[in-house]
Amino acid sequence: MTKLSVNINKIATLRNSRGGDVPNVVQFAKDVQRFGAEGVTIHPRPDERHIRYKDAYDLKPEVYTEYNIEGNPIPKFIEMVLEIKPTQVTLVPDAVDAITSNAGWDTIKHKDFLVDVIQTFKESGIRTSIFVDPDLHQIEGAKETGTDRIELYTEAYAHQYGLGNKAAIQPYMECAGLANALGLGVNAGHDLSLDNIAYFKENITGLLEVSIGHALISESLYMGVENVIKMYLEKLK
Repeated sequence: MTKLSVNINKIATLRNSRGGDVPNVVQFAKDVQRFGAEGVTIHPRPDERHIRYKDAYDLKPEVYTEYNIEGNPIPKFIEMVLEIKPTQVTLVPDAVDAITSNAGWDTIKHKDFLVDVIQTFKESGIRTSIFVDPDLHQIEGAKETGTDRIELYTEAYAHQYGLGNKAAIQPYMECAGLANALGLGVNAGHDLSLDNIAYFKENITGLLEVSIGHALISESLYMGVENVIKMYLEKLK
C-alpha cells in the first residue's frame, strides 16, 4: 500500500493569517496521524510564510509516523534537517519567491551539488529524495547523485487529467519503471487530489509515498479531515 503523507503547510498559512496559534500545527499533525495518515510533510521556506523553522522542531517529538521535510538545501535548511533528523528529506529547487514548487531538479547540471548534499544527509542516517520532472534523463541523473528516492512532480499529470487526458500518465509510468529498475524508490506529489489519485496509483509501479497538502486540506473543508484521509487511504490501497 502506498503511504499517505499529509503536507500541513496550509494549516500554518491559516494560523499565520491571524498571528496567533489557531489552528495549532502540532495538534493537526497529531490528528492526521490518529486518523490514519502514515506521514507528515512540511516545507519550510526562507521567509517562513507558512511553516516556520520553529514548527519543524516542535513537530519532531510528535510525528511518530514518517516525518518528511521538504525544501531547497540552503545552509539554514541543511543545518535544521541535520539537527532534527527526520525520516526523510526531500530536496526541492525552489526559488526564493516561488509561491509553490514549480519545477524539478536538473539532476545532470546540479549533479555535484546534489551529491555533496545527499551524502551529508545520508551520513546522518536520513533518507533522501529529490524532486524531479517526469523525464527519463533526469531519472538517470538522479541515480548518479546517490539519492534513495525520487519524488515525481505531478502537476502536469494533474492538469491534463483534469482536462480528460489520461495519456498524461505515460511519462510517469516510464519514469517510475526506470527508477524501479535503477533501484530508486518512487514518491510523488503536487496537485494530487481525490479526483486523480486512484488512476495515478493504479498505473505507477512501486509507488511508495504520496505527499498531499493543498487538495487534501481544501477537500477537508467540505468533508472533514478524518473522512478525507480515509478516502485517500481507500484509493491508495
